[in-house]
Amino acid sequence: MTAPPPLADRLGLPSGTRAIILNADDFGMCHAANTAIGSLLERGRIDSATVMVPCAWAPEALAFAAGRRDLDVGVHLVLTSEWRRYRWRPLTGPGTTLVDGDGFFPNEVAAVEQGASEADVAAELTAQVQAALDAGVDVTHLDNHMGSVYGLQSGRDFLRPVFELAARLGLPFRLPRYREGAEADQELQAKLAEATAAADALGVEIIDRLWTHPFELAGEGTAQEETYERVRDGFLDVLRAVPPGVTEIYLHPMTDGAELRAAVDFGAAKRGYELRLLDDPLVEQTIDDEGLVRVGWRDLRDLQRGAAR
Repeated sequence: MTAPPPLADRLGLPSGTRAIILNADDFGMCHAANTAIGSLLERGRIDSATVMVPCAWAPEALAFAAGRRDLDVGVHLVLTSEWRRYRWRPLTGPGTTLVDGDGFFPNEVAAVEQGASEADVAAELTAQVQAALDAGVDVTHLDNHMGSVYGLQSGRDFLRPVFELAARLGLPFRLPRYREGAEADQELQAKLAEATAAADALGVEIIDRLWTHPFELAGEGTAQEETYERVRDGFLDVLRAVPPGVTEIYLHPMTDGAELRAAVDFGAAKRGYELRLLDDPLVEQTIDDEGLVRVGWRDLRDLQRGAAR
């Protein structure tokens, strides 16, 4: 099957348009995520967010999204639980291949790839999306927490059940069609080509590129800890480098305070910085100066559902 015409063209964007989707991951992980992301969504500082449905604070995020169906909110498909003090479990219960010895999702992606059955993965991801729909959310898209469905650790992926779910519900999925530097890794390039072809065959819309910036704060806890200004300048460089096409840039903005610092093992300050980034006038000015066009996942969903009709 040949690849479809460029996504930007099919979205009706002018030739050469540099489009971005600013997405906030981890909505519903904790109250600190909800206060930050809900406010950013309402004020148009981000284009979309994705909810971690199995988490304790997901009901708050889902209720918000159900009340604001005009906003782009998707599901952040979860198969891992990475923190030591704050954990979450599968919606399908503990009697599956998706849990560790304590009955939670595993901490590491490798454990999911090595131990989870595809049937259990399919059932769990379906349950997570259905829970969001049942809560009244107009789900706009799907993506994946920690990349646990991509097969990046062992080569064993769970993309087939994800694509089938996305196709059945008419939802686009976060998978980059292109990956910078992949030419140097022939195995990764071949895997990406296979995955994009599978998405295309099922009519699942995917993005051109997926970008972020370093997850951890450089030098955290030391005298050389990275400052907000350095984080901001690095993010401005990311924005300036966006090429033509549709690029999702995902962040994890949260309110940095006692709750977040009790939940996570590291990165609380960085998540607070990302909240500041999205309200920083220099970020807004750079988006304008670069001529970046902001689009949403709803645009991709409308395209996908229109093509299906």
